[in-house]
Amino acid sequence: MTHIAGRTVFKVGLDFYKGKRVLVTGHTGFKGSWMCRALILAGAEVWGYALKSPTEPALFELCRLREGMHSLEGDIRDLPRLMKAFEEAEPEIVIHMAAQPIVRDSYRDPVGTYDTNVMGTVNVCEAVRRTPSVRSFVNVTTDKVYRNKEWEWGYREEEELNGFDPYSNSKSCSELVTSCYRNSFFTDEEYQKRYGIDAPAVSTCRAGNVIGGGDFAHDRIIPDCVRAVSEGKKIVVRSPLSTRPYQHVLEPVMTYLMVAEAQLVDREKSGCYNVGPDDCDCVTTGDLVQLFCGVWNDIAPEMGLHGASWIDRSDGGPHEAGFLKLDCSRLKRTFGWQPVWDIKEAVKRTARWYAAYLSGEDIRSVMDEQIREYLLLQEH
Repeated sequence: MTHIAGRTVFKVGLDFYKGKRVLVTGHTGFKGSWMCRALILAGAEVWGYALKSPTEPALFELCRLREGMHSLEGDIRDLPRLMKAFEEAEPEIVIHMAAQPIVRDSYRDPVGTYDTNVMGTVNVCEAVRRTPSVRSFVNVTTDKVYRNKEWEWGYREEEELNGFDPYSNSKSCSELVTSCYRNSFFTDEEYQKRYGIDAPAVSTCRAGNVIGGGDFAHDRIIPDCVRAVSEGKKIVVRSPLSTRPYQHVLEPVMTYLMVAEAQLVDREKSGCYNVGPDDCDCVTTGDLVQLFCGVWNDIAPEMGLHGASWIDRSDGGPHEAGFLKLDCSRLKRTFGWQPVWDIKEAVKRTARWYAAYLSGEDIRSVMDEQIREYLLLQEH
């Protein structure tokens, strides 16, 4: 936290989280693993609650993250087990990232998607409500919570929440659940009556599409690219004209930490925030793949890896938004926030991570290096 021209600018550094007790749900996933590694490097006491890693291979296992944290296995749909985790951790900060995150999977299993993303959020909110040690709570949702009208300007936080597909709609519901708990239970009157303290600060963060090393999920474009090049095949792109707010995973991860810190220091900073790149970095899937191929083909020869090329092959799958952008002016105005890595740098860092992985390098070292480089650039 610094002061520039009479205003407060919040930036994530290592100092604030040193010694803080932080509980992360969904810590075994892609974003959760990056979050936990950043917190471990910061010197936080990190607790994670999640099911086993959802992919094979899994970033959480590859980077040996359980060595530096308390990793608890459990389902957010299991409230008694979740409560035991909260009671053991006694967290000061909670970041809720556990979810069923794949659009196509939500068409295959809508009931499971709603159960996890809606009732799971209810349970996390309830666990926060019953745990007076919690002073700051951030629920991570998605840019897809909005009713998508396919317009060219970015959605603002005041726009209608009504995601189209089961995944997007379940995350809209997660936002509403959090708002209901904030209004009904996370009030100073309620907490003064129950615990003799003020209520915790609560925010939701609606992030755009993320890329970065260690994502091995199916039906995501960069993991599909890596799987193809590792097998010497062409990359198949099913929706090359779809425009998305792509950003490196460290952009939202560090922003969640910034919001959690800021609202703990000043509860007036709590609210709902879009987290995405600048307009110039909202690109089509085809452009993203072309960028990846260009970077990969610069790296591959010296590392003995296959080159990359792609083909357009729409598969006529279920509905997904064709055009989606976010207006992040509230985040910028409130915190003095700016993205650190543009889309070209994000793709470069992502390709470098996967090249290191396929070449057998120590990828935890690569991960740590990227976190430190990001923080160093953010300071400037």
